[in-house]
Amino acid sequence: MERITLITKPSAGYELLDSGREEKLERFGDVVLARPDPQALWEKGRGAEWQKAAGRYTRQGKEGVWQFSRSDLLNKTSKSDLLKGWPIEFGGLKFLIKPTSFKHTGLFPEQESNWQWGSDLIKNAGREVNVLNVFGYTGGVTLAAAKAGAKVTHVDGSKSAVAWARENAKLSGLEDKPIRWITEDALTFLKREVSRGTKYDAVVMDPPAFGHGPDGEVWKFDEHFLELLGLVEKLLSDKPLFVLINGYAAGYSPLAFAYNLENFVKKWGGAIEYGYLCIEESSPSISLGTKRTLPAGIFARWKA
Repeated sequence: MERITLITKPSAGYELLDSGREEKLERFGDVVLARPDPQALWEKGRGAEWQKAAGRYTRQGKEGVWQFSRSDLLNKTSKSDLLKGWPIEFGGLKFLIKPTSFKHTGLFPEQESNWQWGSDLIKNAGREVNVLNVFGYTGGVTLAAAKAGAKVTHVDGSKSAVAWARENAKLSGLEDKPIRWITEDALTFLKREVSRGTKYDAVVMDPPAFGHGPDGEVWKFDEHFLELLGLVEKLLSDKPLFVLINGYAAGYSPLAFAYNLENFVKKWGGAIEYGYLCIEESSPSISLGTKRTLPAGIFARWKA
């Protein structure tokens, strides 16, 4: 097993302008937003940059609210228009950015390196590749895999998340690609696929710490993760390509993910990489003179 750190660099569609005091300042296309981030437990590096924020998320109870204050931006577009979303291009794909009541915007830029890794494996496979994306949310992996030429099954328990992913596919010109859009509880769907004898060449999963399926099914990471991995192993084809596990807020070490991939190595050979997903600030901090990287999640991935 090899430990690595995957770092997303600034781009035209997205950049991390600054971070600190448990907040991060990000630019999505032309719009700058400030959001909470408990990982940014240090001083802000570029104080003046924060005046560029058109909107700031503040917590109120379990959820929160967005406050939009930049009059120069709001003269061009209303608060309601911003809440409806705006398109950006990132990682060769297009996404609809929408400030949500639970602080997410629909884009997880830290995943860019994983998208490229999976896309390269699909393109170089020399055969048709069938990909399963579980807990697919707004579809970054789904779009990247479909663009690379794979058939994709996108599964999420949220009807609105699947609709958002389909909108991203349309924005990216991928609406006619062979993508199955499934709104269902993850474990329920995987058990049904096992009973059907369905096989996949690659599986990607981003299980939350806690969640609900469309019919009230409860997902708890510590109770259901090992069951999920067992089902994934049964669904892999005779010549699988890769398995990727991502984690955002489960609270585990990436080693916990990596150890769960060892059985795939025992069965099919190959190699495991694991580590942290980070985003690099676009400018050096004024006080330190260095570019910081903000931790944004963990991952482990196996390729045959």
